[in-house]
Amino acid sequence: MVAAAQTNWRHIGATAVDLRLAGPATGSVSEVWYAADGSLYARTDSGKTFQTQDFENWDLVTNPPEAPRPIVREPAVKIEPNAHYVATSASSPEVWGIGQQLYRSDDGKSWQTLTSYKSQSVIGGELHSVAISPNDPSQLAVANSFGVWRSMDGGLTWASLNQSLPNLAVKRILSTPSGGHPAQILTEKLGVLQLPPGNQVWQQIPAPQPPADDARKVDYSQRLQAQITALAESSDGRRLYIGSADGRVWSSDDGGAQFSLTTPMPEVAGRHVGSRVEKLFVDQADNRVVFAALSGEGHHLVRTFNGGLDWDPLDSATLPNVTANGVTARAVPSDAAASAVYVATDKGVYWTHFDFEHGVDTQNLTWTNLSDSLSLPQVKAMDVMLDPAGVQLYAALDGYGVYGTPAPHRGLRLVNTADESTRAAAPGSLVSAVGEKINSVSSGGRGFPLWNSSQFQVPFETVGPMVSLALETAAGTITRDLAVQPVSPAIFVSDGVPLIIDADSGLQLERNIAHTGQRLQVMVNGLGKVTPDWRTGEVAPLENPPAVVAAVRAYLDGSEVPVARATLAPGYIGMYVVEVQLPAIANYGAMELHITADGRESNHVQIVIAQ
Repeated sequence: MVAAAQTNWRHIGATAVDLRLAGPATGSVSEVWYAADGSLYARTDSGKTFQTQDFENWDLVTNPPEAPRPIVREPAVKIEPNAHYVATSASSPEVWGIGQQLYRSDDGKSWQTLTSYKSQSVIGGELHSVAISPNDPSQLAVANSFGVWRSMDGGLTWASLNQSLPNLAVKRILSTPSGGHPAQILTEKLGVLQLPPGNQVWQQIPAPQPPADDARKVDYSQRLQAQITALAESSDGRRLYIGSADGRVWSSDDGGAQFSLTTPMPEVAGRHVGSRVEKLFVDQADNRVVFAALSGEGHHLVRTFNGGLDWDPLDSATLPNVTANGVTARAVPSDAAASAVYVATDKGVYWTHFDFEHGVDTQNLTWTNLSDSLSLPQVKAMDVMLDPAGVQLYAALDGYGVYGTPAPHRGLRLVNTADESTRAAAPGSLVSAVGEKINSVSSGGRGFPLWNSSQFQVPFETVGPMVSLALETAAGTITRDLAVQPVSPAIFVSDGVPLIIDADSGLQLERNIAHTGQRLQVMVNGLGKVTPDWRTGEVAPLENPPAVVAAVRAYLDGSEVPVARATLAPGYIGMYVVEVQLPAIANYGAMELHITADGRESNHVQIVIAQ
């Protein structure tokens, strides 16, 4: 197997969802029980068992202890017809009713409802299990279709234990967090979720249920008398491909009015039946090029370059012989080295370079493992997607939500650390190397300060317009030219969220919400030289940090707002802070903020102005 690429994955949001319950929810949990030491176990519907010692963080348990068998105790009076009734101890007179609510009775006749508020369950319905702490009888834990919940006062109040429980069943990535737009995912039972900028918890969005693609699959299944499991189409909607549970693919040139069956998938040992089509991907530059991810017997990844007249298997010895759950690709015309295919499998995420324009030896493709990384959980990958620019790769992992990383097919690239753009650097600014880990950076024999094998600072003495860099990697020295301008401002952004701080509290804006009259500290890169001079690679002082030489201005929806100061960011290396004063009276709602330095504009970021 080919070794993993140098990939630094980051978690996109948590594995929890805001359903307006007593706290964040997650996927269904079938059972909870306490250990003798007071720690808590939870078994999810997928069969995985997790343990928490601190009731905040969960660890996967490979050999969990047996859960205690509940003691069935039929009460004299049943409070809910479809509930089941148990005792947690043979010596205890208590009876617990587990249904849409949690109930408790001391005699099996009179009942107390513990989870109800205005007839609704504060932890969601469909309860499965209840457990009592051996250290404190007033400490309860409940498992239901929305996760694990805990009460410390016998059921008077409830709190969520789902924030870090890896039990979010993501089926598909619908959109990536790019261009200020939220990430959207399709889940097993919670429908379509989105992650608004600045949030860590996913939110349900008003959408038709089932989602539109699912409704179309039902329609096509009825029309073709087949179980349609996958669908993909060209950007104009005219060219459409659908796949079935028995490995067949149909194509349509008129948006789905009429379908033609394509050539059968390649066979292994004379068999292809049972190879369910899990996902289809259409190359938008040439909609005759289609990739299919398959489960079942036979090949698990195939491609057609002529609309389905021929299918080529893309499996090779370096791709695990397991189900492929998702596939995405990026074609760069006339540049095979920058074109790639990514596949999500039961053994993680893999990728390979792929020449879209010329014939390739599909049997000898070299696939690289992207999941053999300390920053990515070693679990089944359900889907993969590139952002619209093709520079960021996102993967959906079974239970663990969504992760992102710079797309490795781009090779070693130098980008602005603030917004990962290719804008020029400036003296004193931060630059990131993506695609490879680097050991050192130099130009003309002068070393550049380097951190985390990926990020370095341009010396304040550097003069452009172009600087040739030597970057030492494990594979040898790589040279790259770096454009350098006197100033090149960029506001720091991470997964669509700008780094803007409330000047009074020192806390980052929550959900990008600011208020009229508020003082904001905007973290910026590339503002150039400062006065007095400051040494490259040194932390800026906490008191009287050097001021930016360039003229710095700030604009909110095109209208200038006052800048109180622009300096090196105290306590940081290579970062600047621009303090702006929002007007006391302003329009409300989403607005664009940007910075200029000597007339050069930064990226535009969105904040929401509230009263």
